[in-house]
This record gives sequence, C-alpha cells and structure tokens, in this order.
Amino acid sequence: MRLQLAKSSYVSAESGGRQGSLSDSLTCVSTPSLASLPIRRLTLRDLAACADLSEDRGWPREEHKWGFLLTAGKGYGIDDPDGGLVSACVVTEYGPHEHPALAAIGMVLVAERHARQGVARRLMRHVVSAMAATPLTLHATPYGRPLYEELGFKVTGRAEMVRGHFTPGGPEPKVATRAATAEDLAAILRLDEQAFGTDRTHIVTRLPAFADQLRVAEEDGRIVGYAAAWPNMETHVVGPLIARDTSVAQALIASLAAHTDRPLRTDIDVRHEELLAWVKARGLASVAFNSVMTYGITELPGDWSRRFAPVTVAAG
Repeated sequence: MRLQLAKSSYVSAESGGRQGSLSDSLTCVSTPSLASLPIRRLTLRDLAACADLSEDRGWPREEHKWGFLLTAGKGYGIDDPDGGLVSACVVTEYGPHEHPALAAIGMVLVAERHARQGVARRLMRHVVSAMAATPLTLHATPYGRPLYEELGFKVTGRAEMVRGHFTPGGPEPKVATRAATAEDLAAILRLDEQAFGTDRTHIVTRLPAFADQLRVAEEDGRIVGYAAAWPNMETHVVGPLIARDTSVAQALIASLAAHTDRPLRTDIDVRHEELLAWVKARGLASVAFNSVMTYGITELPGDWSRRFAPVTVAAG
C-alpha cells in the first residue's frame, strides 16, 4: 500500500498550526503488484529510461549500445508506476523476418528496488513464450545463470572478456587489412552468414553508423575477414570479429588497435586459445567469463572456428 496525502488531517505549517478537517484525512492508494504490471514493447523513446536502469544497477549508461539494440532488435519492459522502468531486456532476431532462425536475448535488467522479487523470471518467461519455436541464445553471468537454467537454457560454450591497451610486439601476422567500403558489403554479408549460419543483414548494415571503425582483411583480392570497433564509455569494443583463421583475426585486431588510443575490450570464444594467448601477451587482461547458453538447440548454427567475437554479448 502507498500512503497519499490528500487534504489530510495534519498540522500544516501554512495554516499556522491549524488542524485540517476530518474530510482532509489520509487516504490509502493501492500500488499495483509487480506481477500485475503489464509487459510492453520498448522503442527508442525509452532509450533514456533503459540507460537509467543500467545506471541503477551499477552498469555504465551505454546509451549508444541501447540505441543500436532497440533499433536492430525488440525491446521488452515493465513500467514502474512511480516512473522509469522496473525491468527491461532486448531480443535480436536473425534470419527470415517471418520465421527467425535464431534470437539472442540480452540486457536483462531489473531495478535494484525491485530485485529478488521474480521480475526477471516473469520477463524471461514472457520472452520465451513470445518467441515460440525460435531457438534462443544468450550470454549469462554466473549470477544470472541459475535463472536461465531453471527456464530450460543449457550451457553450450564460454566466452572470456579481455580488456586493456593493445601493445604491438613480436611477429605480426602478414595479412593485409584496410578500411571497409560500400563495395565490400556483399562480401562481408556472405562471410558473416557463413560464420553465423543465418542472415544478419540488419546487423551488418548498421555497423558503419554504429562503429567508429569497420575493417576488412584481404588475400589475393578476396575478403577473408572483417571486424568492427565501436565506442563504449572509455573503451573501443572489438566486435563482430569474423575471420578465416587466427592469423586473420590477429591482423584485424592489430589494425583496429593501430587506429585508436582507447583500451580495447572484446569477448572471445574460449575455444580460440591461440588468439586469447596472443592478445594477453599484448596487454589485454582477463576480466570475466560468461556462459554461452541456448534454448531449443544443442549448439549455435554456423562455423564457430571463424566466429571469434560477437558484436556484443547482448546481441550475439
């Protein structure tokens, strides 16, 4: 229950201490329970509220990333009667619009004042139901993993977040890299679909506006990899990182690092042990591990050997 002051029975400073009438009594206004608050679709109009929610939980505001996710995917949220959002998450679909081949769930957040009250569970159940037969994936922190396991998600992989200033050194890969151009788009889309096993045109075509850098690796006039670096607070996040092999991935990271003074951050599939050892030898340190989880499929589609890092763990 919430107490609301409505011309109440109180001693008012403005009335010189005169007591109000009995008709001015305190009234009780019912506050809707969390379980009764509707879940709705979010839009770009909710960008500031989403950033506020991130900040409430001690995350960076990440308005740039929220804007990308809300336009490339579908946001779901619960409004707080007192203002702002109780909870939010974003779903990014891949493949045919009518029948997505895969959907990635990310940015699952609950306001601190409403934490540990089943809100995230309710929101996730709504999303799983809304996606029907579409296979799902997400990156889970150790804190969130038990909830996702309860909902039927299975751990199918791991990613290691690394961060730091990249320092060139040692033998560098002999792979040519350059800034991507509009003429490279068709080749990048083909490479991306091979690596991810499904069409991601709506993600890739947004990268030139979202990222500060978009670079390709070439061999004999053929594109064999591409990568982006986008701004996130004081860092540049490397992702997506798609490459024919480790040497191409190394060349792309080195070329992105050469064009920024910011620290780099990226999330690398732990199966790419050689790349992880290489970036750590050049100044990036391990920050955290996330579990890659799936629902409705036993493993992610595509070719993991060419898929080194996602555009963001919130979108796969």
